[in-house]
Amino acid sequence: MLGAKRPIVCLMGPTACGKTDTAAFFFDQGRFELISVDAAQVYRGMDIGTAKPDRDFLKHYPHHLIDFRDPQDTYSAAEFCSDATALISQIHARGNIPLLVGGTLFYFTALMQGLSVLPESDAEMRRELQNELSARGNLRLHEELARIDPELASRIHANDPQRLIRALEIYRLTGVVPSRLMARNPQSQLLCDTLKIVLFNSDRSVLHRQISERYMRMVNDGLFEEVASILTTAPSLANSAAMRTVGYRQSLDFIEGRCSKSESVKKGIAATRQLAKRQLTWLRQQSGNVWIDTTQKDCALTAWTLSEHWLTLKLKRSL
Repeated sequence: MLGAKRPIVCLMGPTACGKTDTAAFFFDQGRFELISVDAAQVYRGMDIGTAKPDRDFLKHYPHHLIDFRDPQDTYSAAEFCSDATALISQIHARGNIPLLVGGTLFYFTALMQGLSVLPESDAEMRRELQNELSARGNLRLHEELARIDPELASRIHANDPQRLIRALEIYRLTGVVPSRLMARNPQSQLLCDTLKIVLFNSDRSVLHRQISERYMRMVNDGLFEEVASILTTAPSLANSAAMRTVGYRQSLDFIEGRCSKSESVKKGIAATRQLAKRQLTWLRQQSGNVWIDTTQKDCALTAWTLSEHWLTLKLKRSL
């Protein structure tokens, strides 16, 4: 098709910056297939809080890797890499271009740079650590990690139980300091030329307003009801990784009586802003990104035109 190293386009950016609409524009131009890079949108029934495109939208703009896991299941970065790599090969075989779009930036890193070789999750060990978390609390487990691995503990917040449990699980399974294992040279299996497009808003106040408006739409569309329905179906999901997603975690605080509804909304908006800040920080640390300001007119057209020029150049070089 386009030489030994076939092309992919990555469409990245902070939450609420317009990635979904831009991906739809790419799809409308032909030859692009969409792969979702979103750790929360993989879960069935978690629609409102993940800002998942609705069924009509997905019917017109199908995305791979949306709605294929139940919330009680885990979905790791390693599984994403395996699934995405297989999809990329299939899309290339059909003569199309993969467009990877989403905001789970660690998945992009894992796919393009590879993952350190870490032990697979152990269900019994996970249950043991989850019980310890419930009995002792986040801070005590974070203190334990700080004694074992101060470097990694400095990068994991005490209120991030998923990463905290994983770090302690790695240590207990291997006896090796987790940061040492993570520092071993990762190897990516992705042999592709990659164009990395970042959508951003140069006016931070506008991004904050967009985040607030979208969060309020989620609330009005039934975010609290969605969370309550999920827990009614499976009460144990209150402690699942899926329910620790931004928006769900804050809604759960209200449902379980830890705060008022208005406080939950304020906390959810603040957490989403913090997420956007972390995403932008990560993106600025990466090399080779092409930044497109969404405050500019026709930014989707600009992004697509850029990709077409890049793809044309790749074709010429492969001839």
